[in-house]
Amino acid sequence: MSEITSDTERVGATATSTPAAARKSSASRVAVASLVGTIIEYYDFAVYGTAAALVLGPAFFPSGNATLSTLAAFLTVAAAFVARPVGVVVFGSIGDRLGRKRALFLSLVLMGLSTVGVGLLPTYETAGLVAPVLLIVLRLLQGVSMGGEWGGAVLLAAEHAPPGRRALYASIPQAGPALGFLLSSAVILPTLAIVGKDGFAEWAWRVPFLLSTALIAVGLWVRSRVAESPVFDERSTGDPARFPLGVLIREYPGKLLLGTGAAIGGSAIYYLTTVYSLSYGPTALGIPQPTMLTAASIAAAADAAVTVPVAIMADRVGRRPVMLAGAAGCALWALPMFGSLQTGNAILITGAFTIGLVLFVMMFAPMAAFLPELFPARLRYTGASATFILAVTLGGGFAPLVATWLTSHWQSPFVLGLYAGVLCLVSLGCVLALPETRDKDFSV
Repeated sequence: MSEITSDTERVGATATSTPAAARKSSASRVAVASLVGTIIEYYDFAVYGTAAALVLGPAFFPSGNATLSTLAAFLTVAAAFVARPVGVVVFGSIGDRLGRKRALFLSLVLMGLSTVGVGLLPTYETAGLVAPVLLIVLRLLQGVSMGGEWGGAVLLAAEHAPPGRRALYASIPQAGPALGFLLSSAVILPTLAIVGKDGFAEWAWRVPFLLSTALIAVGLWVRSRVAESPVFDERSTGDPARFPLGVLIREYPGKLLLGTGAAIGGSAIYYLTTVYSLSYGPTALGIPQPTMLTAASIAAAADAAVTVPVAIMADRVGRRPVMLAGAAGCALWALPMFGSLQTGNAILITGAFTIGLVLFVMMFAPMAAFLPELFPARLRYTGASATFILAVTLGGGFAPLVATWLTSHWQSPFVLGLYAGVLCLVSLGCVLALPETRDKDFSV
């Protein structure tokens, strides 16, 4: 009798554990699929940012003045950030009304077409004013695509996550920006080494853009095979908001503003490191371009490596303690981080950038769960996307422009640290003003 009882208990335990195991396996697949798509999207974005720092100024905006040409190229970087809120409206509405998966699939298609289009464009020398106009149009489309990417990727992973593991699963696609930057560097650095600076400026800058064709095909295949969010499916019979962003602004203005402020400092740190420094180091301080690319790449690798451990910590102790430590650390480290550029020493710059991006991860890894947790399920895609995209637009998109202006008036890299440090203090205050969200019921 006891043997029968034991057998029955074992069968019952197996039956109970199987759905949990299946759910965990499904959640892992979704997180990996979200990561793959995000890597590709941010690869495309990073390729453009690096090209803007290195060659797009003279190729599309020749002026006889290197600073003006670079400034014009960075304006196109900012243009994509300005277009991101349009993506929040478009893809947020699709994600909250028609499904997270559909929105993510369409955003990746738009990014792929735009990126490959940039690689096929004629330059100013060939097509005159038509060339920069087309470049700006394609860049705006890239921005629209990115407006729907981050919120959808982290949300799909978080809504599939097992209980108590939301920060962990949401953080997996959060590693996408760093890995996308590394992938772009892995293409750009060897290309530079093979063809040289002149060959890269003349034609080889197109190679990273055109390689995106294969990456997009892989990303679309991966994303087509994942399941829709169970949270969305459970509420899909309800009446979704006709215009989610309008409802969000009306019902949650405080969380929208504070969530934006919480992410603004980290955005500045990241884009000053991975975009602006690649131009500023060589042109203003005479640091070789491969040195700056290598330093930023090693820092990005450290960023990706610590993302999951930091997220696990956020699941254990809460989102706010980890983010507060990261914001305070970035505010203190910003001056020595960017001040290291003054030395011109590759090891010091790499070390300073690496510490800076590790502290940045402490702010941003928990953010992938924290921002979606601020909003109800019916507005969650729009809410997470809007807060993050506004922060990245204000803190990151305009960072190269503001930095160019600052360094033209105060010719010291320390001014970059002051600028980034102040924004990190803003983030610190906003996180303090927001509630802890670790125990939020994610089904409502």
